[in-house]
Amino acid sequence: MTASSAVPRRSVSTTPLHGSYARQHEVFPSLRIRTGPLPVAPGWVGGAALAGGGAALRDMVAFDAALGLADYGVPLRPDVAAGFSLHRYAWPVALAFTLPWFLERRVPRLPVDRVAIDRAAGELTVRPAGFACLPDDPAAGAADALVVPDEPALRAELRDALTEHLTPVLAAFRPLVRRGPRTLWGIVTDDVIEGLWFLGGLLGEEDRAAAEASELLPGPGDAPFVGGADFRPVTSAGATRTRTRVSCCLFYTVRPDEFCRTCPRACSE
Repeated sequence: MTASSAVPRRSVSTTPLHGSYARQHEVFPSLRIRTGPLPVAPGWVGGAALAGGGAALRDMVAFDAALGLADYGVPLRPDVAAGFSLHRYAWPVALAFTLPWFLERRVPRLPVDRVAIDRAAGELTVRPAGFACLPDDPAAGAADALVVPDEPALRAELRDALTEHLTPVLAAFRPLVRRGPRTLWGIVTDDVIEGLWFLGGLLGEEDRAAAEASELLPGPGDAPFVGGADFRPVTSAGATRTRTRVSCCLFYTVRPDEFCRTCPRACSE
């Protein structure tokens, strides 16, 4: 914990996060984040099952292998399919943490056993194990609120919460992605930054989203995260800023002549 005087968590409440997730769905209906009991139904897979490896993880990677073949007309390398699968899990899950922080200054605790995903439907269900907030938050008196003293402490809580969730997930994916810990943490570093940047733009707050992502992950020293936001201004293609990703998603292995606009393999902005 980041504050020795923090109020302890005593029970679970999901209401303080509803507003953030509702706003997200309004501007990006392709993803819906709900709070409540985790579904046990076809199509749903729990974060804990993925972190445990085995059939749940293999099935998700197989889902992305089939999707890649359908979308691109060529089979994906097994490690590439696994990398795509990791990204498509980490990107929306990271938003479940960062959007309440960005919009309401609330950081949910979501260990792997508190998240489930339905990839085909584009849905997440989360059941927070409490949340951190600032002293002036109207929800600070909730039984499961962890009150921290200031913005730096809240950012530290967000990094801790993300690390708690992602560490076992990356350990499970590592043998399939066949890349080292630094590269895997680079992938999720990019997902945290670029997910918030993207949603900030849809919400009409791109400048603030970029600034706050830069404060959240400014660069070296935020282990296990790798690198920082490192936005830089551009004037091309109607954009105001760009960045170079810490990691490469390996899309070039599918379409060698195409690069993501933030790909580290690209030679120009």
